Amino acid sequence: MMALQHPKGSTRILIGIDDTDDSESTGTGCLAQRLVGVLGEAGLGSAVGITRHQLLIDPRIPYTSHNSSACIAWAAEPEVDARTIVEVAGQYLEVVSATGSDPGLAVGVAPTWSDAWGRQELVDFGYMAKNDVLDRSVALTFAESCDITLSAHGDDGGGVIGALAALALHVSGDDGRFVWMPGLRELKGLITYEELRARAPINQARDMSGREPEPGDVINLGDWVRSVLRQSASVLLLKGVASRTEEQASEPAQRSDPDSPPTWAVLSRDVVQGL
Repeated sequence: MMALQHPKGSTRILIGIDDTDDSESTGTGCLAQRLVGVLGEAGLGSAVGITRHQLLIDPRIPYTSHNSSACIAWAAEPEVDARTIVEVAGQYLEVVSATGSDPGLAVGVAPTWSDAWGRQELVDFGYMAKNDVLDRSVALTFAESCDITLSAHGDDGGGVIGALAALALHVSGDDGRFVWMPGLRELKGLITYEELRARAPINQARDMSGREPEPGDVINLGDWVRSVLRQSASVLLLKGVASRTEEQASEPAQRSDPDSPPTWAVLSRDVVQGL
């Protein structure tokens, strides 16, 4: 299975953000989508996707509602580095984050996690944030060790913990779901698997046992489509909704009419959000 695709010649940069909202403002995921537009307008490249990562729920941790953070997978223009991203994104967070929030920003360029040790150290921090109450100093230590640019942009900057965790969990390749990808939110209704792959950068669709539709199989997307990050790829999780007859199953699958009865459906919102 192919990993997330970045335009040829671009630089892979990950941008983690957290703690930008309050109980009355839009969440960090929505702000991340707006930040994508700001970075694009600044001529810094384009977004490949945005993933949401669930962190530890614990009364000792100050969070707004779900304690989740977001990571933007960014395809940067060749001359763009972490400092350039921080200058634009940091200023934006300071302006638009909710009053009283503690926005944090983590920026890492691909070579940072290309070696096995650096990658594993990052991933370890990400899973620590899913299971333990961490101090800001721990995040700062890991960021320095892994050459990640970590910065605070309001109040006490407690959001640096979640920002680094989002980046680290995205690096793991096996955590979180995509809240945005090009074309993802426009998908709905019935569609063949072949057409799905053509309309959105989804690397694979499969059920929980690993079965993948044939190109012509019809999938019922419903009105809520979110792929998950698995094996560093965008994977849409499905379930079978009807079985082909034994005679049909013995024949090669042909291209289906999208108006035909679906044989697959996306997993429900509750299931995907619980993963």
